[in-house]
Amino acid sequence: MLIDNLKAIVGAGGWMTDATDLEPHLTEWRERWTGKTLVMLSPRSTEEVAAIVLECRQVGAAIVPQGGNTGLCGGAIPDDSGEQVLLSLSRMNKIRSVAPNDYSIIVDAGCTLASIQAAAENADRFFPLSLAAEGSCQIGGNLSTNAGGINVLRYGTARDQALGLEVVLPDGKIWDGLRALRKDTSGYDLKQLFIGAEGTLGVITAACLRLYPALRHAQTALVALESPDQAVALLAELRHQLSDQIQAFELIPNRAIRYVLRHIPSMRFPDVQESSWYVLLEGMNTGDAEQLEQELMTCLDAGLITDAVVAKNESEAGELWRIRHAISEAQKKEGASLKHDISVPVASVGDFIRIADEAVAKQQPGVRVVAFGHVGDGNIHYNLSQPKGSDPTSFLADREAVASVVYEVVDRFGGSISAEHGIGQAKRAHLQRYRSEIELGLMRTIKVALDPQNIMNPGKVI
Repeated sequence: MLIDNLKAIVGAGGWMTDATDLEPHLTEWRERWTGKTLVMLSPRSTEEVAAIVLECRQVGAAIVPQGGNTGLCGGAIPDDSGEQVLLSLSRMNKIRSVAPNDYSIIVDAGCTLASIQAAAENADRFFPLSLAAEGSCQIGGNLSTNAGGINVLRYGTARDQALGLEVVLPDGKIWDGLRALRKDTSGYDLKQLFIGAEGTLGVITAACLRLYPALRHAQTALVALESPDQAVALLAELRHQLSDQIQAFELIPNRAIRYVLRHIPSMRFPDVQESSWYVLLEGMNTGDAEQLEQELMTCLDAGLITDAVVAKNESEAGELWRIRHAISEAQKKEGASLKHDISVPVASVGDFIRIADEAVAKQQPGVRVVAFGHVGDGNIHYNLSQPKGSDPTSFLADREAVASVVYEVVDRFGGSISAEHGIGQAKRAHLQRYRSEIELGLMRTIKVALDPQNIMNPGKVI
């Protein structure tokens, strides 16, 4: 009866039960989590989402919202009971409105990140959220996990881009908070409850987002240097000398470059001195096209860096960014890997990597560390590739012990075990360890107050 009623809500083409068709939606990108579902529903409107939630609430059926299914923590995968309803937002993909003079845009939750970037560009504006998966990830998922990406240094995370939200609550009611206000002190900022909640408090169906002036004089450079400590020092110097115009600052180890060149066809590395570490950075100038290059020359003369190449045009800049975005795919081809999306204070990045390297080497002798990411905001993707010639199954079986080693070092620096990928299933037990009882108690209180039946993405986060 439930399935028939749900099918009637979305109509023909809005539901899926065939196992083959469902398979891509029931497996996480790293193939670590797989699940089952009663049915996958793909509504076309907020009203249909509300009707689905209300129908499920009446019988106590759990709902798992899913965007582009590009997450790495299993937050959008149903459990293996086969009793949960999978709710795909992919057909809700309209750009509702663009207001260039207000520097805002209203979009459906199923819009891909790339489509929002394109809509902003068409209006001579810029939407800064940028991820490797931007062609397939959806803004509802980005907001639900508070995604970060490469431009957090200058613009902040997904949370900072949201002016307002539309959300279907666990009781089936629709909260219309699609306000474009920059200043509003009338009570609690309710939208922040749902950003980063991973669908456990409600279903984000639309968002009003900030836009920014179109980029004019972006410059991209690849810099060679000797250590993460030098990368942190370089960032501080460039932010000071360029009036805080650095918008992206990505740390890349030599090992990651080797992976990319080995496994990704037609990838080309620029003519820059080989080094243990590199930084891919992007700066915004106000008119002087040579300013970044001049500052890098000064850093070279001072011994802060060993070499640098500045992209001459957008094509060369795109080639550099393709290297960065290909790291995860290349590492997957290198064998089994363990991934830790962590953050520490920016000044502690070098010390964290050094101490964590020593700690994981004791836990897993021969492990190959691939630590890369957004140094500008302290977010390091501390990834580990299996030792050469080792058994991948045995390596992955040590997952929780290795994670505990890494997170202990993170905690020592006052960091976070999740910087931008959320908690999902992967880190729920670790969250209990690294958050205080007061914080966890507040989270549970909010969850019970909004979703007393626990039908919204149960088993995730808390």
